[in-house]
Amino acid sequence: MSDVVLRRFRIGILVVAIGISVLAVILVLGAWRNDRTIESNLGTATAEVLSAGSLRSAISFVTPDGANHNPELGVLYPTNLTVGQRIEVEYYKTDPDLVRVAGRSASVALIPAGSVIVVTWLLAGPAVWYLRKREALVRTPEPVTSN
Repeated sequence: MSDVVLRRFRIGILVVAIGISVLAVILVLGAWRNDRTIESNLGTATAEVLSAGSLRSAISFVTPDGANHNPELGVLYPTNLTVGQRIEVEYYKTDPDLVRVAGRSASVALIPAGSVIVVTWLLAGPAVWYLRKREALVRTPEPVTSN
């Protein structure tokens, strides 16, 4: 391979690793923003878990005005929930579809996001290092021997 191809491949790996890292940070920032929004006009209720998954859990709860809410995107921070379970939730009174499990916050996103970043760089770092070494070898001219 030529040094140009190796360089482009190395840059491609760096772009992907940086992109994944940025997305993980944005995920945490988005969760933090949702928490701040909920806390700015906090309502609480008891909800029933309708479906439970590690990434999305559907719930149903009633607000003090008697309206039943079943947030389309589910509840934030849904881990360790089971169908039929009754849980306390905190929601944004202005938009009750923004709801989280009471007592949970964006801090639960730190470990998964951090893990994604660490694994990404554990894979990308050695690959970039290897490609940089190969690139240097390709660029280094072979010594000329005279007879």
